[in-house]
Amino acid sequence: MKIGFHTDAFNSAYWSFDKCLAWASEHRVRFIECGLIDGVSWIHGLGYQPHVALYEDAKLLRRKMDRHGVRFSQVDAAYPLSGLDGPTRGVPYVMKSIAWAAQVGCPCVDTTDGMKPPEELDEREAVALMRRSYRQILEVADAHGVTVNIEPHGYFTTNPEVMEEMLSFSQTPLLGLNMDTGNTFISGQDPVAFLKRFITRVAHVHIKDVSPSLAASTRGRQTGIAVSHCALGDGVNADNIRDCLVVLRDHGYQGVLSMECEGQGGPMIERSLAWLRRIMAEFNIAEEW
Repeated sequence: MKIGFHTDAFNSAYWSFDKCLAWASEHRVRFIECGLIDGVSWIHGLGYQPHVALYEDAKLLRRKMDRHGVRFSQVDAAYPLSGLDGPTRGVPYVMKSIAWAAQVGCPCVDTTDGMKPPEELDEREAVALMRRSYRQILEVADAHGVTVNIEPHGYFTTNPEVMEEMLSFSQTPLLGLNMDTGNTFISGQDPVAFLKRFITRVAHVHIKDVSPSLAASTRGRQTGIAVSHCALGDGVNADNIRDCLVVLRDHGYQGVLSMECEGQGGPMIERSLAWLRRIMAEFNIAEEW
């Protein structure tokens, strides 16, 4: 399996994407994931945000990443698709992200739903709305050969029954699951059981631990974690992560394990990286480049 990280780790440190590339190169992490910005903002323009704007030329960025020996595992275009504005705002954003991802050599684009049920729609209407949206999105994905992943992060996607329905919106292999160990846990699900149920659809994995305090205060009452302030191995989800790695290994998963945690400017994500490499070695999981 391959190791990567989400640049959200350096949101609070106000790092630029370039600085994240340098960190990845220094620590021999060859895969990176970031959010995509459809527009411009002062905080991004001044270099205080570790994400990439869609106006940036994909070919030139790919050359820069090649110099660092770093590639994208996935880009994040997770505007909630379950609300009334999903078709008008989310769908164009995801479509544009797919075309950009193809140019930069990124194989996957991440998507999700909202954290609460939409007030304007009942649940069946919201699922029907997402079905139409994903069918439009997947037409573009097929043209570019990019996988569209659904991440368990919101009201619908952390429900295994609804996730199963969403993964059946299309029979294309370009519709996959971005497994998230932290979001499934905080929503009250069993991450290992969730992973086993959808193991054949997993195309990308977020590795995320959960602090004891966060679990005690919000588990079962929240569907996702913006950024986990807990190093891998330090939280109450560590055993589930270990078991998920075994499930992935036994299934033959060879994709990316993308670390998601607050980095504290480096120290916390460095501890996470050391823990993940140690557990992979313990389970005889080779780290691929």
